[in-house]
Order: sequence, then structure tokens, then C-alpha cells
Amino acid sequence: MDMFIEILKAFFIGVVEGITEWLPISSTGHMILVDEFVKLNVSPEFLELFLVVIQLGAIMAVLILYFHKLNPFSPRKTAPEKRGTWRLWGMVAIGCIPAAAIGLTLDDFFNEYFYNAWTVAVALIVYGVVFILLERRNRKREAAWLASRGPRASRGAHARPLPVGPGDDGDDAEAALFRVRTVDEIDWKTALKIGCFQMLAIIPGTSRSGSTIIGGMLCGCSRTAAAEFTFFLAIPVMFGWGVLKLIKYILAVGLAMTATEIAVLVVGIVTAFVVSVISIKFLMGYIKKNDFTAFGVYRIIVGIVVLAYFGVKVLLAA
Repeated sequence: MDMFIEILKAFFIGVVEGITEWLPISSTGHMILVDEFVKLNVSPEFLELFLVVIQLGAIMAVLILYFHKLNPFSPRKTAPEKRGTWRLWGMVAIGCIPAAAIGLTLDDFFNEYFYNAWTVAVALIVYGVVFILLERRNRKREAAWLASRGPRASRGAHARPLPVGPGDDGDDAEAALFRVRTVDEIDWKTALKIGCFQMLAIIPGTSRSGSTIIGGMLCGCSRTAAAEFTFFLAIPVMFGWGVLKLIKYILAVGLAMTATEIAVLVVGIVTAFVVSVISIKFLMGYIKKNDFTAFGVYRIIVGIVVLAYFGVKVLLAA
């Protein structure tokens, strides 16, 4: 019975990880709230390992969904397409340089001094406001472009992003508003800039996907290009971080795990994988017709909830 309860907890945490890792709403902020109500009955060392390693399930979702696009050896690709795939991996490698050079060095420091509810809440709210302001700017640019196309095109410009389907003005619109329309058009300078934004995720509550999407859009990337590059950047960063945590755990504790811990780890990884597939498909479908404003509003609400909950907790403890 105890193992079943722990498995249910692992399933719930895997669901939260699969949703929050890819949507720009901060997995850390949600994990802090989850930890208040759903606590795994495992050792502190295993818990630290679990919360990182289940991200490997999330990474597998990206590899499966984008396997053809990311596979430079695919027999279905022409020689130029294979070269394009190698180029894309090169841009991902460049984007990972800031995180590898600086992020990993400062990670322990930020976890020690900034991993708390107050930092997370502030980061949630601040970046929520940034998303709203950024999309408000985009909507003004979209409305101005549509107005230049005539009154018929301007109708309803405030309601949603510009269309991108065949037979409409989507191609012209994206060319006018976004310098980089697809992930394949990202150059090394843009990749490096987005990588610098990714470093902001070292601040708990920022959201790795949120910081890179904001960075991508500020660098002239379309919503789709920014989101996809965010997914691809996560592969080496999160995979490397998961392997590092696993090595640290083995060196500190050894390979020994209880049957419950093994079950918890497997369930968490599989759940994170399945939910990540759903989340990524949802996000890519959503941003074709909508912008990121709703995520900004959601971040602000969650940030206020975190502040209120832990504020009341401190007052009651005083």
C-alpha cells in the first residue's frame, strides 16, 4: 500500500513536470507548491535525483516528436537537408555555450541563496509582465501592418496573431514582423543571444522555456521559431544536467535503490514523457492562433498565489 501511494505521488509530480517544463510558466514555481502538499517518502539524496532525472522523460518527448527534423542521418533527407540539420545542431551547440560556461558554475550558488518561495514568486510575476508587454508590442506591430494592407485586413487584428496558413497573408506578415520565421533560419549570433537569455533561468521561477522564448522573440524570431529552438536547446542542457546529478548520486550513495525508489523513478520518467508529448503538441498548436499573453497572466496569478500562501504561512508561524 505504501509503495502504491508513493507511485501515485510520482505520477502526479510527473504530470506537473511534463506540463510546466515546456509551457513558459516555471516548473520550479509549481514544484515548490507541489512539495508543500505532495511529499515523496524517500531520502533527500534520492529526491534531488528524482526531480532532475524525470526531466529525461521530458527530453525524450522532444527527441521523439522531432526525430526526423533532428536526425542528420535520415535516408529521407537530401544532402542539403542533412547539412541543414547539422547546421541546426551547430546553432544549438552555440546556444548552450553561455549555460555551460556560466550557468553550471553559478547553479549551486543560486540554489543556495535564491531557491525560495519569495524569489520564485517575484520571478513569476516579473516575467509574466514581460510576456504581456512583449505581446502587446507585437499586437501593435501586427495591427499597424494589417492597417497598411487595407481596412479588411485590419479587422480583428487585436484578437489573435497574424495568420500563417496557405492562401492568406501569413508569409508576408511574418516576413514583415519577424526577421527569423523558422528555426532553420536562426544564425549563430541569434543562437548565442538566446543562449544568454537561457542563463536567466538560473534564477528560480524564471522558467527556462520562458526566458528563451522571450529572448528569441526579442531577437526577431517568430513564436514558432522561438518555441522550437527552446525545445532543442533543452536537449543537451537537461540531458547533461540529469547525467551529472546521476553521477553525483552514485558517488554519494551508490547504485543501491529500494524497490519503491525504482518504481517511483520509472513512473515519474514515463509520466513526464507522455505528458510532455501532449504539452508540446498543445503549445505548438496554440501559438499558431494565439500569443503568449495568457501564459503571462497565468504566471502573475501563480506568483500572487505563492506570495499569499507562504506569506500567510510565515504569519501563522510567527
